[in-house]
Amino acid sequence: MFKKTIFFFFLAILLSSFDNANNTEGLKLALMKYSGGGDWYANPTALPNLSKFCNRELGTNLDPNYATVEVGSAELFNYPFVHLTGHGNVIFSDADAENLRNYLIGGGFLHIDDNYGMDNYVRVALKKVFPEQTLIELPWQHEIYNQRFQFKNGLPKIHKHDDKAAQGFGILWEGRLVVFYSYESDLGDGWEDPDVHKDPEELRQKALKMGANIIQFAFEQ
Repeated sequence: MFKKTIFFFFLAILLSSFDNANNTEGLKLALMKYSGGGDWYANPTALPNLSKFCNRELGTNLDPNYATVEVGSAELFNYPFVHLTGHGNVIFSDADAENLRNYLIGGGFLHIDDNYGMDNYVRVALKKVFPEQTLIELPWQHEIYNQRFQFKNGLPKIHKHDDKAAQGFGILWEGRLVVFYSYESDLGDGWEDPDVHKDPEELRQKALKMGANIIQFAFEQ
């Protein structure tokens, strides 16, 4: 109960930032640390740049110095929005899965961004969290693609990877989207500093705008 009280306190503050950014104190987005050997720490400039973009375009007051939180930690409940990325294996222990499930059911939001090679592992890990749920592809008409910025064709394609179409998947709990999984898109690489991947600015802007949509949707749904 105490963990959920803390969580909802911070969520209420951050929600108010969309109405009056000056009343917030710079809450942080969080990066999820997980076991299994995957590089959870990939894209170190991504969340700072996304936070700055949201502050400029959405009127939020996010602290660009993001937090790092372990999936099984009680600290998870301090952050309304958690981002998970990497290239390799993702493993949740039973305790990790239970903690993440309680966090998401209690009002939290998880964005998973497949940096490349995560798909098989992520699906297994999520099944441990929600054995009764299945990832579903979200239609292009879904609200997450129609926030401050419009993506009429769904998730934008940022990097080539296996040259498959970008897809956005989700897990819903009692009608609320609690997990958004961006696959074959690589939004996080697009959020990074321009000299890291040398993406065309047009692609970087698409990635940042889609990221802002995810943030806005997560905090307003």
